[in-house]
Amino acid sequence: MAAIMRAPDSTSSESWNSKFQALEDTSDNIDAVNAMKAASKFDAEKDKTQFRKFEDACDRVKNFYREQHLKQTVEYNRRAREEMKSKTRAKMTIWEAMETLNTLIDNSDPDTSLSQIEHLMQTAEAMRKDGKPRWMQLTGLVHDLGKLLFFFGAQGQWDVVGDTFPVGCAYSEKIIYPDTFVDNPDYGHEVYSTKYGIYEPRCGLDNVMLSWGHDEYFYLIAKDQSTLPDEALAMIRYHSFYPWHSGGAYMELMNEKDEKMLEAVRAFNPYDLYSKSDDVPSIEELKPYYMELIDEFFPARIINW
Repeated sequence: MAAIMRAPDSTSSESWNSKFQALEDTSDNIDAVNAMKAASKFDAEKDKTQFRKFEDACDRVKNFYREQHLKQTVEYNRRAREEMKSKTRAKMTIWEAMETLNTLIDNSDPDTSLSQIEHLMQTAEAMRKDGKPRWMQLTGLVHDLGKLLFFFGAQGQWDVVGDTFPVGCAYSEKIIYPDTFVDNPDYGHEVYSTKYGIYEPRCGLDNVMLSWGHDEYFYLIAKDQSTLPDEALAMIRYHSFYPWHSGGAYMELMNEKDEKMLEAVRAFNPYDLYSKSDDVPSIEELKPYYMELIDEFFPARIINW
């Protein structure tokens, strides 16, 4: 039987939901400041001037990034990856993971009345209506499932959500609030503060360690346990890597493969950013279609989380 995630005994369900809702509120606010122009049939009529810019972000976002930029170190990132390799946190299907994430949300999102599973379904449906391939529709459905990391020993919000960036080399000015890195232990390091740091020119982003969070976590799961194509894996891993796909930073680390992956990520992001609305999709009506997609690309069905 698949393992079902529960809040620790020492924390009440109400308190646990409240903490996760705070994470979701932060994630929503981050999405708002990240909203950007992208050409597609889907978002052609969106008034993107209404989305906030970095300088207008609320205090929640500013405080979040201050903590993230302090704590995302090379040492922490290496430890997080070793911990992931050393244990299985749970065993469940993709759909069970979606339901688990959904049931632990207090639906008090100030920007939408939709639950997490409905947002994922909206993203996937927007892609389907635009005629995107089946693997891309599924990517839209599952791209945020790494947020389950919040229930698997995450230290806070800073190692689950937020824009991502490489660790182990100089911080780009394209990262939001770059001045907040000054207190990071890696700042000024004799190696980590140099342009290439622990990497080599054109080494390829597959060989670069991005700040730990839900993107990297689920990318590693999907890479090992799905048949999704490289483009889908890139969408999952890089959709929060805004300094790269929107700011043009770290291009010197890219190889030929990454050029193609950049196009894929840029094609994906408008659906994630602009699909949220209060038009509620019918989960039960759509479930058979998406279950078929899940089985097609996650053939093992029971996933090691």
